[in-house]
Amino acid sequence: MGLLPDYYITLITLVSIYSIAALGLNITMGFAGQVNLGQAAFLGIGAMTSAILTVKFGFSFWIGLILGGIVSFLIGSVMGIISTRLREDFLAITTIAFNFLVVYLFEYYDFFGGSYGITGIPKPSLFGYTIKGEGYMVLTIVILIISLLFAYFLSKSWLGIGLNIVREDEMLAESISINVRLYKVLAFSIGAMLGGIAGVLSAHFKGYIVFSDFEFSYSIAILTMSILGGIDSIMGSVLGAGIVILAPEIFRPLMLYRRAMYGILIVLVIFFAPRGILGKRNVIQSIIAKIKSKPLR
Repeated sequence: MGLLPDYYITLITLVSIYSIAALGLNITMGFAGQVNLGQAAFLGIGAMTSAILTVKFGFSFWIGLILGGIVSFLIGSVMGIISTRLREDFLAITTIAFNFLVVYLFEYYDFFGGSYGITGIPKPSLFGYTIKGEGYMVLTIVILIISLLFAYFLSKSWLGIGLNIVREDEMLAESISINVRLYKVLAFSIGAMLGGIAGVLSAHFKGYIVFSDFEFSYSIAILTMSILGGIDSIMGSVLGAGIVILAPEIFRPLMLYRRAMYGILIVLVIFFAPRGILGKRNVIQSIIAKIKSKPLR
């Protein structure tokens, strides 16, 4: 018997998985200001890639995890290229449509399992040991920590600083030789990759996937996590995921009104704390001010 009851293992695992998904959205929207209202689609892409590789072709979980992230990154790159040609309102609609398209493909094409989905998705194994229960919970926590460290070092890098400048002032970014389109594509791709990794972890945790696991309502849930915690905060993704996952368990009688609760939470946070609970003041403004104060050559 493990140290924790299965109930708590499940909750902690889900918080870790969705923290990674919300972190990806924070990079796309918080770092670069790119709108993405279809993050659940990238969870589906990662999950489906790994499920097909492991169930239909016999590859290991680790190959599925890597390729799930890569495929999500590549498809995110395509969406990123599209995003550079659209205004924010049209981009929002496009990402919603993309989410519906992915769900449609999963539901109506037998290769993706159709309406029955894919079952029998194996648990990962390492040195002959099957990772499940508390072991799988630890695995998701480790991958979450790696993802948080990646996001932290990204935020401190030239790419991270450049993404913030692009978010605040694209004309200024271009004037100091930042490739705005490339930076936007990278932000979308990295966010999609983290979403894909979260999808892989979710698929192998449950052992099955169905198209309804990636519907638009899940994108709204992930968006709620990001906004609640602070869309420009790295640790905000963990806090937001914790609130959204744990709140329905605490207020179980309100489960029927879960979607309404997401909407109410978003409105309250936008009204009382526009940057989210852990949202920081836009420190990049000081960098932009210094750049503007210097004459351009």
